[in-house]
Amino acid sequence: MNDPVQNSSSPTAATAVRVGFLGPLGTFTEQALLTQPDLAVAELVPLPTMADVLRATESGEVDLGFVAIENSIEGTVNVTSDTLAFDVDVLIQREVVIGIQQHLMAVPGTTLADIEHVVSIPHATAQCRRYLFDHLPNVTTQAANSTSEAAQRVAEVGSSSVAAIGNELAAGIYGLEILARDIEDHPENQTRFVAVTPHVVPAPTGHDKTSIVVAQRTDRPGSLLAILQEFAARSINLTKLESRPTKKALGDYCFLLDLEGHVADDVVADCLRALQAKHGVVKFLGSYPSAAAEGPAARIDADVAAREADAWLAEIRERITPAG
Repeated sequence: MNDPVQNSSSPTAATAVRVGFLGPLGTFTEQALLTQPDLAVAELVPLPTMADVLRATESGEVDLGFVAIENSIEGTVNVTSDTLAFDVDVLIQREVVIGIQQHLMAVPGTTLADIEHVVSIPHATAQCRRYLFDHLPNVTTQAANSTSEAAQRVAEVGSSSVAAIGNELAAGIYGLEILARDIEDHPENQTRFVAVTPHVVPAPTGHDKTSIVVAQRTDRPGSLLAILQEFAARSINLTKLESRPTKKALGDYCFLLDLEGHVADDVVADCLRALQAKHGVVKFLGSYPSAAAEGPAARIDADVAAREADAWLAEIRERITPAG
């Protein structure tokens, strides 16, 4: 895995590398970054929101930012995607995927019958709708900026009427008792996180992913189909396609796409060139090692075919008689 911390454009090993993440201590974001040996030994800087993490990374307040971007139950983390698309200029360096186990926690001695309010980050609460409906149908839910902030709030309130949804790490940090484990609606619950820095594009590994935003120049019938045909024509597999409002006008949308391959791959570069030239404004969010289990064999085959076609065409053009 390419290490952005050791990149020549990033701080050196002798420098105290600062990694910003969604705090306070005990978030799933911290749990995920601790799976990365080079990030685990860095100076960890908890920040209040994911947008704060991304802005601090762009400004240089931290050397690298680490944020959640997608969950298998609730989908895209919109604040992350929107901030990357519209508000900051940073590039994704790697992705990290971990399993997510949500637990219901409260001050010691609390029973389910005591609970009147459940607090957590809305993305986590939404992952546990079924449990809340079946076991706590009359509670009110309250929003926090993170699961660990929710646990911290419950510990500070000290009342058995309030519980939090979060992970075991937060329960231990804030001295809470876990009342129910694994309360997420679907057992295969996973969240994808990304590490970002300004400017740096990691070297290709042969098993990479590229993320872009495409804003159409004009909204016309068939415009999305035309964009998708650029990928289909080159056998580039899309792993994510989502529309998001541009914030400019009602009904004005852009497209967020993840695709297999690296901008250094000829076929991917050719596709991005065509999108920028023919279809809209492309914002490049990064090419980085993929966390998927298998490599993109179809894309590699397409890249080989494209190079063979270039060589074929070049051989023909060499036969053109010089003018005059």
